[in-house]
Amino acid sequence: MYDSKDKQIITSLPESKDKTIMLSFDDGPSSVLSEILDILKHENVPAMFFWQSKLLYPERPWKRLIQEGHQIGTHTITHPDMTRLDYKAQYRQLAASVQSIESITGQKVTYFRPPFGQYDENTKRAAEKLGLTVVLWKIASIDWELKNNPRQIVDNTLHHLQDKSIVLLHELEQTVEVLPSLIQSIKQEGYTFQLLRESGKN
Repeated sequence: MYDSKDKQIITSLPESKDKTIMLSFDDGPSSVLSEILDILKHENVPAMFFWQSKLLYPERPWKRLIQEGHQIGTHTITHPDMTRLDYKAQYRQLAASVQSIESITGQKVTYFRPPFGQYDENTKRAAEKLGLTVVLWKIASIDWELKNNPRQIVDNTLHHLQDKSIVLLHELEQTVEVLPSLIQSIKQEGYTFQLLRESGKN
C-alpha cells in the first residue's frame, strides 16, 4: 500500500456511495495495448493510461482507447526520474509531452503520473503551471518484476484491495496474461470500476 499526505497528489478516488476502484496502466502505448483494450471491453471496465509521448506512434490504437471510454494522461516524454532534473527540464518534459498527446489525439490532457512515482516541489510547480493533476496510486501490483510469476500480480492487488484505491499496472505481457482474472476477482469482491473524471475531478 502507498499513500501520500500531500494534498496536491491523488492516490484514491473521491468518496462515492459505491465500492470503487480505478485501474491505471503506465509506460504505453505499447505493442500489447490492443490486447489490454480487448480485455477491458469484454469486462466493461474503464481505465486510465499514462503514456510516454515518445511511444505514441500514429498506428497505436489511441482512437479506439478514447472511443471505448478510457482516459489518457502524460507519463512525460522519455520517463526520467524527475527529481534529477531542474525545474526547466521538468517543465519541458511535461509541456512537450502534453502538447504531443493533445495534438495527436485531440483530447485535453489533465492528469500526470511521475515516472517511478518520484517527484519534488519543482515537479508539482511545473504540473500546476500546466494545469495538470498529479496522480499516483494506492496499490502497486509490482507487475514489472513478475514476468515469470504473473499470478502474483493478482495476489499483490487483492491482498491490498481497498475502497477508492487506484491500482498501478503496466502495459506488459505478464499483466495482459492475468488481467481477466484480476478484473473478475475484483468484481467478485463487490467493486465497480471508475475513472477520476466520473467523480467530478476534471
